[in-house]
Amino acid sequence: MQAQDVQDDLKNVLFTKEEINAKVAELAARIDEDYEGKDVLLVGVLKGAIMVMADLSRALKGHYTMDWMAVSSYGSGTKSSGVVRILKDLDTDLTGRNVLIVEDIIDSGLTLAWLQQNLKSRGAESVEICTLLRKPKVVKTDVQVKYVGWDIEPEFVVGYGLDFAEKYRNLDCVATLHPHVYS
Repeated sequence: MQAQDVQDDLKNVLFTKEEINAKVAELAARIDEDYEGKDVLLVGVLKGAIMVMADLSRALKGHYTMDWMAVSSYGSGTKSSGVVRILKDLDTDLTGRNVLIVEDIIDSGLTLAWLQQNLKSRGAESVEICTLLRKPKVVKTDVQVKYVGWDIEPEFVVGYGLDFAEKYRNLDCVATLHPHVYS
């Protein structure tokens, strides 16, 4: 697939590279202020959070360490099974640590609420969440999110780590797709 073909698939760009960079810098400034002088572990949720995690970590001014998790509640289907499986666990001991989960998007929030509880049960001092995007109209649980870039409508979006069939993650913007792409 050529680059121009990818652009032809996009229906509407919701957030440009410049808007995303500015929002990530704004989130980083708040995080730096809130965690000044604290030992903080950033936990990226694979695969979608890779872009947010990379850019956020570069925008932060303090000392932060990073680790990664991969979790799934979908199995091979397209609807959540309700059972969360850890596909890749952390390598870091959380005892006494301040943990900041970094996400690309929050839809139902069910998996993230489970993950937050799981990490708290491992002895973390605190477990907070930072997400670039949240769809408040489809959130199904009372998951507390401390840092939110933007609240968006419940439409399917791609780019900046978000994918459709593992494609479009590499886009430097967040966009919707033309229906012919996924129909």
